Amino acid sequence: MSKIPHVTAETFQQEVLEAEQPVLVDFTAVWCGPCKMLEPVVEELAEEWKEQVKVVKLDVDHNQQIAMNYHVLGVPTLILFKNGQPAERLTGYRPKKHLVKKLSPHLA
Repeated sequence: MSKIPHVTAETFQQEVLEAEQPVLVDFTAVWCGPCKMLEPVVEELAEEWKEQVKVVKLDVDHNQQIAMNYHVLGVPTLILFKNGQPAERLTGYRPKKHLVKKLSPHLA
């Protein structure tokens, strides 16, 4: 079971859009193989970046409207939100070094 907290349609506004710090949302699904492969990588980043970014998961099957609002057409999709707006998006499994390269400039 993941250590990363889940957000829902009810908590997304407060936990993601109104958050003071950047928030990395892992759009995922329980049936998704690549999502399971990405999970330990996202957990490592959550631990390493805990002072700079909040990391949460969103199950697209249970929160379809939010996934549609952000045009999430495939999982896993990672979207980094800054000041309530998407700042970076990555779809599909990516190695950790690729995620760090794409996301870390937004955390400086």
